[in-house]
Amino acid sequence: MRIVFAEDNYLVREGTAALLETVDGVELVASVEDAEQLLAAVVDLAPDVVLTDIRMPPTHTDEGIRAARQIRAEHPAIGVVVLSQFVDEAYAYDLLKDGAEKLGYILKERIADLDELVRALEAVNEGGSFLDPKVVEALVARKSALADSPLAELTDREREVLSEMATGKNNAAIAASLFLSERAVEKHINALFFKLGLSGEPQVHRRVMAVLAFLREEGVPPSD
Repeated sequence: MRIVFAEDNYLVREGTAALLETVDGVELVASVEDAEQLLAAVVDLAPDVVLTDIRMPPTHTDEGIRAARQIRAEHPAIGVVVLSQFVDEAYAYDLLKDGAEKLGYILKERIADLDELVRALEAVNEGGSFLDPKVVEALVARKSALADSPLAELTDREREVLSEMATGKNNAAIAASLFLSERAVEKHINALFFKLGLSGEPQVHRRVMAVLAFLREEGVPPSD
């Protein structure tokens, strides 16, 4: 099983590489430090499995997730296991929303358990998936919360309008952004106010309450 490993933290990268090199049947063909190098190594070396951190340069946000989705699209035969420092159900959902085949998501704390790490790599190499139990718990909790949320009743267009509203745009700006008429935007806003139980509130207060509901579901602190 040929592995390419991507991790920007030097100590974690070297330590994990040293562990993998002790495993029979595993060959670490490249160890890189960012998503750009990872994608280049995938093209040059055609590994069986990629093991990648989620947060890497330059933004240290979701580079690993985006690289995993690109690898899945362009090299479907390659398995991908992503590593996360913390349980982040939003990243897990983004990775798995189009299917879990040949994908794994585990916490970095599992690296110390070499047998567990190898099981994850073997699972995706064989066409299956591997999810850290803590990630599964977070995904189940997220699904339950979304099912109980009044935002679940919104149409895709209503959610788009609400998302634009959350950036502070007025109706005219929302209309321009979504290529809609202002009348259509007003219609969608009134519909989402009704579904969120805000129809009887003053106009400004309704917008604030709707945006707060959206931010809570997206996991964005109101201060942001």
